[in-house]
Amino acid sequence: MIAEILLVLAGHSSSIFPSDHTVNPAFRPLLHPGEEQCLQAVGRIAARYRSIKKSCLTLTRSQSRYICALCATLNQILKDEYEGLVVETEAKLLRRDPELVARGSFVPLTAILAVFSGWESPFIALQSMMEQLESQDEWKPGPLIDMLVARSKTGTSRIADIFSRLSTAVQRAWRAQLAAFLVHGSITATDPLASEDYVLLEGSTPACVSPQTRESIMYIGKAIGTVKRKRWAYQIPREQAFQHAQLLDTVLPEDKYRFDSVIGQIRTTISEWLWLHVLTRKDVEEAVVSLANYFLLRNGEFCLALIRDIEKLKISRLTTRTGVPSMIKEQDLNLALLRASLSTTAQHDPSLLKLKFKLPSGPIRPLLPSFSRAGSKSLLSSVNGNSSEAVSFDDLLLGRSLLLTYDTTWPLDLFLHPSDLQVYSALFGYLSSIRKTQTRIHECWTSLSNAQRARRRWTGLGEGGTAEDLMVRQQLLRFGWGVVRDMGWFLDTLLEYVMVDVVDLEFRRLKDLVTRPTRERPESVGREGAATHDSNVALPSQTHLDFTTLRNVHTTYLERLVAGCLLSHPSLTTVVRCILEICERFVAQVERWGGDVLPALLFEGSLAAGGHDRVGALVQERFQVVSEIDKSLRELFESFYQQLTLMTSYQPFTAAGDASRSVLINASIGNASTLQRTFARGKGLDGEGEVRRHVEQLLLRLDFNGRFSKPTGL
Repeated sequence: MIAEILLVLAGHSSSIFPSDHTVNPAFRPLLHPGEEQCLQAVGRIAARYRSIKKSCLTLTRSQSRYICALCATLNQILKDEYEGLVVETEAKLLRRDPELVARGSFVPLTAILAVFSGWESPFIALQSMMEQLESQDEWKPGPLIDMLVARSKTGTSRIADIFSRLSTAVQRAWRAQLAAFLVHGSITATDPLASEDYVLLEGSTPACVSPQTRESIMYIGKAIGTVKRKRWAYQIPREQAFQHAQLLDTVLPEDKYRFDSVIGQIRTTISEWLWLHVLTRKDVEEAVVSLANYFLLRNGEFCLALIRDIEKLKISRLTTRTGVPSMIKEQDLNLALLRASLSTTAQHDPSLLKLKFKLPSGPIRPLLPSFSRAGSKSLLSSVNGNSSEAVSFDDLLLGRSLLLTYDTTWPLDLFLHPSDLQVYSALFGYLSSIRKTQTRIHECWTSLSNAQRARRRWTGLGEGGTAEDLMVRQQLLRFGWGVVRDMGWFLDTLLEYVMVDVVDLEFRRLKDLVTRPTRERPESVGREGAATHDSNVALPSQTHLDFTTLRNVHTTYLERLVAGCLLSHPSLTTVVRCILEICERFVAQVERWGGDVLPALLFEGSLAAGGHDRVGALVQERFQVVSEIDKSLRELFESFYQQLTLMTSYQPFTAAGDASRSVLINASIGNASTLQRTFARGKGLDGEGEVRRHVEQLLLRLDFNGRFSKPTGL
């Protein structure tokens, strides 16, 4: 009977247990109740073992290499440890080992149960794992590794050890796939980690791999795969590929920090090689210039022509005949890009073809500016409540969300990441909104001037009307001129600050750094502490602008643009948007009134009925509208000045985070930090200090006559 029990424990069937672990009723009269319980416990262990082996046999036929690796490792563990224990126990019985054989002839069932009871808990856990594996038709490597790692975190040492070994086996199979992707740029047909465009598939990486590391894996695989596919003149050196393979063999993804470090080292090495052989300094310089010209509005004539063409497109769609499609589509906006480039310096610029407009909500119907204050009121309430939500400006140019995109092809996409282009698109929406509103205010000023010159032909030096009506008409006219003057003054000041003190300064600094040749440090400059404030001599000897440093410098450039344009402070951007909306509202009102704030003398309601000396209804109505706009505008100006003053006094004037979220991991710290300090320093100031100085200059321009800084009476 003992031999039969050992055979059952080894996975064979027996008449003692006709089904599962239930003892055959024919044997029950011959057994003591304690012996029956021992047999049932042994039967449960054997039944779970048979279930696990059966599931392993089924899962081994799976096409997934990860499931096969798991089953092979589990079979090896069971063979070496559990089946070996069965053989060892049988050998002890044959040798009449006193630990199992009492008085040399009697073998208690409790002794057999004590030997194998340690496997009861592991078999329960393994059986549960097998049921979970069989419940799904397909297992991606990421969720599979996550499940094994989670199961290995238990207080039972044997269970933790088994699942840790299973997890390690699956991770090694995944690492082999990763090595093929990172070292050779190859994507397997079965269980691929990435798609044909080198984007990691969902579930292809475990949760222990950070998002930055995932992005680095896609970056490396795309770089190597594209170089090989295009049969570039220069290929990755074999020695370098061998070193990368050796580095990968030393880590597993569950060791998060070491794994991130190794991927970062490989990315840095690949980036340096690409910078020397594939992505040249000229390509980067052209990309930086084109992005600044079109996204940061440095090409003024083109951007002004584009704003006017978009306005003409809206008007043409609004005035189209019935039956003709009045929707604005993306191709209409892209055609406006080409029309705007005519007779400008952008006409023959090849990078213009990389610009495309995108409508996230699809084709739209054009809308004129609204006269409602609902949107402004909600924004003002958020300002008063110190809301931290980001404010978007991408809907002010067209009336609906409009994004300007830039087509990055190989190898430029190694330098410009999608997150960088999102920052550029946000900056374009912000700058184009200010420029468009400023243009509208200037057109309104021109319209008011033309209307006044035409009116003075008939009224002479006055504004016409009765005695009382004349005074109110003069007051309304001066009121309207004052509102337009304040709007134009504020927008001119803000745009001058943004374009001159922020965009132009940061762009010239970045371009100088990109185009600067390698410079040697003068011998007169000593070690640390002896360098002067001159950025040209602050560089170390034989400074080389490597790719990692270039990426970090470009990230700093975007951060400083976002901070300098005040986009990193939601309270300020909310006030700016409110000002732009109220300017649009005033211009729309003037256009609705025929280009003048004063009604014509012969218009109905312009003079009081019956010839009495009373103010006409139209004059009263327009005076109330202009007065309300003027009051709201002054409140917004004061709020903007106060928010800007508080921010410069109490808050660090830097971006709230990484503007592009694409800083390379494990960058070359020494060279990068030196060049970043060179990029950030200007006339002895650090980056934050210089931005703060420019903002203080903006405050001085806004308060040139002491209007905002003078204390107000209670």
